[in-house]
Amino acid sequence: AFLPAFVCSFKVSPLIEKISDHKDFKKLLRTRNNILVLYSKSAAAAESSLRLLSSVAQEVKGRGTIGWIDCGDTESRKLCKKMKVDPNSKEKGVDLLHYKDGAFHTPYNRAVTLKSMVAFLKDPEGAPLWEEDPEAKDIVHVDSEKELRRLLKKEDKPLLMMFYAPWCGVCKRMMPSYQQAATELKGKYVLAGMNVYSAEFERIKEEFNVRGYPTICYFEKGKFLFNFENFGATAADIAEWLKNPQAPQPQPPETPWADEENVVHHLTDEDFDKFIKDHSSVLVMFHAPWCGHCKKMKPEYEKAAEFLHAASDSPGVLAAVDATVNKALAERYHISGFPTLKYFKDGEEKYTLPHLRTKKKIIEWLQNPEAPPPPEPAWEEKQTSVVHLAGEDFRESLKKKKHTLVMFYAPWCPHCKNAIPHFTTAAEVFKEDRKIAYAAVDCAKGQNHELCKQEGVDGYPTFNYYNYGKFVEKYTGERGESGFTTFMRTLRERDHERVGKKKDEL
Repeated sequence: AFLPAFVCSFKVSPLIEKISDHKDFKKLLRTRNNILVLYSKSAAAAESSLRLLSSVAQEVKGRGTIGWIDCGDTESRKLCKKMKVDPNSKEKGVDLLHYKDGAFHTPYNRAVTLKSMVAFLKDPEGAPLWEEDPEAKDIVHVDSEKELRRLLKKEDKPLLMMFYAPWCGVCKRMMPSYQQAATELKGKYVLAGMNVYSAEFERIKEEFNVRGYPTICYFEKGKFLFNFENFGATAADIAEWLKNPQAPQPQPPETPWADEENVVHHLTDEDFDKFIKDHSSVLVMFHAPWCGHCKKMKPEYEKAAEFLHAASDSPGVLAAVDATVNKALAERYHISGFPTLKYFKDGEEKYTLPHLRTKKKIIEWLQNPEAPPPPEPAWEEKQTSVVHLAGEDFRESLKKKKHTLVMFYAPWCPHCKNAIPHFTTAAEVFKEDRKIAYAAVDCAKGQNHELCKQEGVDGYPTFNYYNYGKFVEKYTGERGESGFTTFMRTLRERDHERVGKKKDEL
């Protein structure tokens, strides 16, 4: 459709779809899965919005579509009526509505700026940008490496810079205190924020040693001095620290469980076999010092050990092995996750028990040791179209595919368990496409710890998108089948559009 003459007097992107007919609109909804539609009471009312949307269309090309319906002309008026949209009732005579996967999704009610609209169309389910929060008006929001360099060069006041990722829970929890401190300290100090999760900021992350989120760096006259590391801080804590900024104090090392006062028998590679031989009924907990679930279970395990120790007719003893120190034992018993409980009877390994986490359950089970229900086969043991990768073959496998979505997970994580069936179904949908892969990495396996760390995994599940083995972005969309398939379908549509353009040029 031709755009009105006056509209053509400024630059409207030819990427904007002008719609006036209901059939054309239905076809658009059928063929595109991410559309932002501008409804206007007249062509004149649409002018300033169209200027902005022309730039938005360019930025989201291949990932989203911008449509325009001018409810002021006769034919389009019928369409607006049919869609039950009346831009006349709006203050500026325009209304922005979003359509997703062929149906109405939501009114667009975020900031009407290029950055916010592009962010919305790249992830319509995602949270608003930090700078859209009116409470964050005193934070200096930095968008590019160039802006960061300029800020560090010109700023004389002491500067605190939060390098963050939009999906990071710790960052979200800290933001209200950080922005309150920015307002209270305005004029004396500068508090800034920069979302550095995408691949384009690798150099920045390397330079300022951003290994996890948030990483908060303190600068004076553009020079980095040290990190601020109190992520539970209130606005008052931040202000107090800024009065006398100091490098983080080294944390006293945690006392190993084996060195604490308790009646659990702590076994090592050297004394394990003798202990198991000398005791006819032993429950062993293989643990790791950094494992949160182990720490949670520890007090219950100790209480059960005390009860058994005091009982005159004890049904068994409780032991523990630090699998990170006693690696020979961890390897011999194929320990890949923590905690792992194994039961030994008369010197022989009898059962692996996944379900004993409280004092009551441990004691009840030891009084009547029975085989646990057979474990569900591990994800990678099932026949699916998901490719399971490990540290050594990770990069090489990814290089063979144009588009790979990788799920980094831990088998014990509830959010992962929920996402696995949807991710598996999405992989099935694209199994015939040789350029696409859905892959998974089990981060609980020792051989993958380094890989998961290196790929920026600081929570489960984490989804990373790679193009021929090169990290492009984190996937932060829906974790259902339609989210995973829509993401990949959009990438393929973009590929096909490019191929079509090349053919046209020839």
